[in-house]
Amino acid sequence: MRYAQLVMGPAGSGKSTYCSALVRHCETIRRLVRVINLDPAAEHFNYTVSIDVRDLIHLDDVMEDDELKLGPNGGLVFCMEYLVNHLDWLRDELDEGEDDYFLIDCPGQIELFTHIPVMRQIVDTLHRWDFRICGVFLVDSQFLIDGAKLLSGVLTAMSAMVQLEIPHVNVMSKMDLLTAQQKRKLESYLDVDTDLLIDEIKVDMTSKYFSLNRALASLISDYSLVKLRPLNVKDEDSIGRLLYEIDIAIQYGEDLEPRTNFPEAEDVEDEGRTENVAE
Repeated sequence: MRYAQLVMGPAGSGKSTYCSALVRHCETIRRLVRVINLDPAAEHFNYTVSIDVRDLIHLDDVMEDDELKLGPNGGLVFCMEYLVNHLDWLRDELDEGEDDYFLIDCPGQIELFTHIPVMRQIVDTLHRWDFRICGVFLVDSQFLIDGAKLLSGVLTAMSAMVQLEIPHVNVMSKMDLLTAQQKRKLESYLDVDTDLLIDEIKVDMTSKYFSLNRALASLISDYSLVKLRPLNVKDEDSIGRLLYEIDIAIQYGEDLEPRTNFPEAEDVEDEGRTENVAE
C-alpha cells in the first residue's frame, strides 16, 4: 500500500510552499516523503523533486509547437491529457516500493479539478495502483478575509471534492502573513458560518443578488462538506496537526511497525513557535 497527498489550489495559493514545509517537517521527524511535480509549467522548487512531469512533457514545448497553436491555458490542458494517455511513464517512475508516501504538487488551473476529468482519471488510476489518496485543497487566507471571496473559495473547494470523491482536507494557507486582527476575523470563518457570510456579503452587493447568495450559502450549509483548517508553515505544531489529520484520513501508519529510533532531543532543531489563529 502506498499513500499520497494530492496538493491542489488556485495559482498562488501556496502549494509549492506547503510541499517544501512538509518535506522539512518530515525530515525533522525522520519520515520519508517523496515529491511528484505534476505541473508542466513549473519553474523553481525549494525541495527535491523525485518525479517530474516535465521530463515527459513541458508547457513551453507545447506552446512553441506551430501545429498546435495553443496558449498557456490550452497548453496546460493538453499537457495533462498527454500525461493521462501516457500513465505507463508515471508507473515506471513510481517503481515498486511499498509504504511510500508522496506529495503530488498539482497545477493551479482550477478547471482541472472542477469539471475537466483529467485529475479524476489520474486519481482513479492511482487507486488501481493501490494508492490511498487525500486531497489537500489550499486557499490563500489573505483571499478569504472578504466574505464574498470566501464564499467563492469554499464553492471551488466543494466542486473539487465532488469531482474527485476522495478524502479531502481544506486548508487556509499563508496564515503567517496575516495581522492579528485579520486572524481574529478568519477565526469566525473556520466552520463557515453561512449566516455570517450572508450578512457580510449583502452589505456590498445589490439586493437582486441576495437570493442567489443565500442559495449558495445554503448549499454549503446543507451539505456541511467544507471545513477550513488554518496552516502556518512557520509553526511546526501547525504543520504537525495538519499532517496528523491527513494521515488519519488515508489510514497511514496502521500497518507500520512501532518506531524505536526516535531522534535525540538535542538533534532536533528548535524552529520556534508562532502565534495561533487568534491571539
